Amino acid sequence: MWLLTLGVVALISASKACTPSVTTVSGTHAPVTVCSGQLIFADDFVDFDLEKWQHENTLAGGGNWEFQYYNNNRTNSFTNNGLLYIRPSLTSDQFGSAFLHSGRLNIEGGAPADRCTNPQWYGCERVGTPTNILNPIKSARIRTVHSFSFQYGKVEVRAKMPSGDWLWPAIWLMPAYNKYGTWPASGEIDLVESRGNKNMFLNGLHIGTQEAGSTLHYGPFPGLSGWEKAHWVRRNSAGYDTNFHRYQLEWTPDFISFRIDDSEIGRVTPGNGGFWEYGGFNNRPGIHNPWRYGSKMAPFDQKFYLIINLAVGGTNGFFPDGVKNPIPKPWWNNSPMAATDFWNGQGGWLPTWNLNVNDGQDASLQVDYVRVWAL
Repeated sequence: MWLLTLGVVALISASKACTPSVTTVSGTHAPVTVCSGQLIFADDFVDFDLEKWQHENTLAGGGNWEFQYYNNNRTNSFTNNGLLYIRPSLTSDQFGSAFLHSGRLNIEGGAPADRCTNPQWYGCERVGTPTNILNPIKSARIRTVHSFSFQYGKVEVRAKMPSGDWLWPAIWLMPAYNKYGTWPASGEIDLVESRGNKNMFLNGLHIGTQEAGSTLHYGPFPGLSGWEKAHWVRRNSAGYDTNFHRYQLEWTPDFISFRIDDSEIGRVTPGNGGFWEYGGFNNRPGIHNPWRYGSKMAPFDQKFYLIINLAVGGTNGFFPDGVKNPIPKPWWNNSPMAATDFWNGQGGWLPTWNLNVNDGQDASLQVDYVRVWAL
């Protein structure tokens, strides 16, 4: 009987043995040990855990001169019935319309959680003028920069994209430590991006709610990025705003793969020349390869953290000039007063957001869960 008991214990111990994984982690919510196949980060949004998710607090947007002000309040980011909502609102609802044209907005706070998170591009303080108004939209961008970063793994996010003209939802990853230098040298992984316009076309293709895209950004400096060779889209005639879909990333020491609902939309498997050759940078004399001492997956061989946000507009071309939309795009991307032009066109885009219906759920990026597994 004693020998039988010992045998049962040995079998149980063997079944619980940890197979080491190539995945590495860090952060306050990272597991101490990492086993192959282990669920290493998860949130089902039963509650809004602000130890897992840290808010951006900045007027800088994402560096694309977008029109939103990222902040931490329950109008723009909240959980309800097991869903996370990232919801846009009007800055004038808080400060009044006149404030946009003449007010001074300083968002630097005294508490650690209220500090301005990005001072670049006048991100901590701006003054509104009649031709260059303050950010007319408030929204949210949350990230796991302090709580969880990982290198290699599988990610699945079940989410529903928002609808509303010029809304720009994104679920993506950024490097925790910029091992190879500032953007895009250390890379960027865009799990999914979409546009909220329900009837927007470019060259005959629907590029609004019926399109979802995944992208890798990498390059030696901002003016030289290889994203066009690592960008994929999938179209859905029903629209990604009408139902939840599973957006998936498989990131290994050999390849990066993107899927939607288990169907692959794109994959990169770099050769021995890595992303330097994959991006075609090796034909550019006088430019040093920032990844020459990394692995073939560099810059995607370091820890990244998760980001969820809802942006609005911008001048980087994500909303191209010349698109066909029921209400024409109210700003040009080279306009010095793009935000003002956008705001002056609110009669066209604001009704498409339906903010007064169901607490603005239509215009909200809704996330059911986020899960990350070790390889």
